[in-house]
Amino acid sequence: MDVALLIWVVALTILAIVGVVWVLDLHSRLNRMRSNYETLFAGDGEEEDANLAVALKALASRLSETNARTERLVAHTQQIDETLTNVVQGIGLVRFRAFKDTGGDQSFSLALVDGEGNGVVVSALYGRGRTRIYAKPVQGWLSPKPLGEEEEEALNEAHQRILASD
Repeated sequence: MDVALLIWVVALTILAIVGVVWVLDLHSRLNRMRSNYETLFAGDGEEEDANLAVALKALASRLSETNARTERLVAHTQQIDETLTNVVQGIGLVRFRAFKDTGGDQSFSLALVDGEGNGVVVSALYGRGRTRIYAKPVQGWLSPKPLGEEEEEALNEAHQRILASD
């Protein structure tokens, strides 16, 4: 027997088995639907109408409760979104060596901004004798004070983190 013919026979057999299993599954689902239908519309004449009316009232009540809950959740979500625009969402940190006579990257610039680019850039310049700390305000991704290269880099890093989270 040819190998290709054998492969076709096996493939068709598998397809036939899958088809039979699928038909049996559909038959089982149809029987469950019939059972649910008969439960919903059980009774004779007026009793059937009463069962349907009760079921529809219960469904309408649940739908009304679901709509009310959804409206509350939407309002709560909007409140959270409004609040989140005013919290720190972007953080950028750049470590650097401020002075040649100090070892390591002990100095840093830290940008802390909200979703609209409002916040502060804090820089600490570490020297052997002392450390100087500066804070510069940021509004709309710009500062009224001139920013150093590392401060700009920290602010850009914070901005990129916010863009990446959207």
